[in-house]
Amino acid sequence: MINTNDQAFFRVEPNLINPNAEDNAKRLMTYLCDSYGKRILTGQQIGVVTSPEVDIIYETTGRYPAVYGFDFMNYTPSRTERGSVCSDTDIAIDWWNNGGIVTFCWHWNAPKDLIDELPDRNWDRGFYTNATTFDVKKAMDDESSEDYLLLIRDIDAISVQLLRLQEAGVPVLWRPLHEASGGWFWWGAKGAEPCVKLWKLMYDRMTNMHKLNHLIWVWNGQHSDWYPGDEYVDIIGEDIYPPAQHYESQAERFRAARSYTKMNKIIALSENGPIPDPDLMLRDQALWAWNCTWYGNFVYTVKDGRKQYSGEYTELEQLLKFYNHPFSVTRDEVPDLRSYPLR
Repeated sequence: MINTNDQAFFRVEPNLINPNAEDNAKRLMTYLCDSYGKRILTGQQIGVVTSPEVDIIYETTGRYPAVYGFDFMNYTPSRTERGSVCSDTDIAIDWWNNGGIVTFCWHWNAPKDLIDELPDRNWDRGFYTNATTFDVKKAMDDESSEDYLLLIRDIDAISVQLLRLQEAGVPVLWRPLHEASGGWFWWGAKGAEPCVKLWKLMYDRMTNMHKLNHLIWVWNGQHSDWYPGDEYVDIIGEDIYPPAQHYESQAERFRAARSYTKMNKIIALSENGPIPDPDLMLRDQALWAWNCTWYGNFVYTVKDGRKQYSGEYTELEQLLKFYNHPFSVTRDEVPDLRSYPLR
């Protein structure tokens, strides 16, 4: 159980790291700070090819999640040049217009040097370390190199999509370079130093060159050595996949995320398999700001040709409990964030 003594840890000021942040980003951050430690925002990740998850959640519970998770993966140049298409930006704009909150990650396909061998090292798995020989350290050590310039190219390509969101008034919980310390993605394969440099490069280019002022930067490196510094992080996320039908609060991981900084930062469950039990979260004071259940078989199965809720990872009774619990916020409960009061 986390010893918080009082609720001081959950009092976070809505000060974004970007001094030029737009009002919609400030309003969203203010709402998150006001809710933190009091309620958890329900969340769900979109599927890569088809996206029945949110509809299935609604059919099953009668409620939509408050937070919808999207992925810029198929906007990456090394994928689009091979024919990948994506509509996540458009879906995210619609979601915001319907009262929901948007978070984006980026499974960044390596800019070059894709191994391209079936079955598990094909080009479409090029964000994995074992599917590319791209060397992020080599790239970051030589700013005149082709590899470094390709990183810039890719950051600029995703900035085009982020600009579309900014122009539509959509604030984004932006979670790039996720799970870096695990080493299974190429951006984390060469250790902390080049990854931290890449994070800072991305922040500088997106913020100062592309003027993307609608982003709330969610760092998800999952180890203190990979933390780029408080001036580069708004929110800390943890990705946790316990065994199926295990609903622990994940208090130890919550405590670990707190330890990455001496400041009060919001802590989110940025990816999950089974959904933690809200009563256990309250008991243990592991009060995640939001969760984001991963897609596919974490949510649905196909039976008699029809997609329906699975229950393999989070049983139906547990899902209904989560979506109807007084600690949980669903989309219908999210206030109008276009007019949410600033402080």
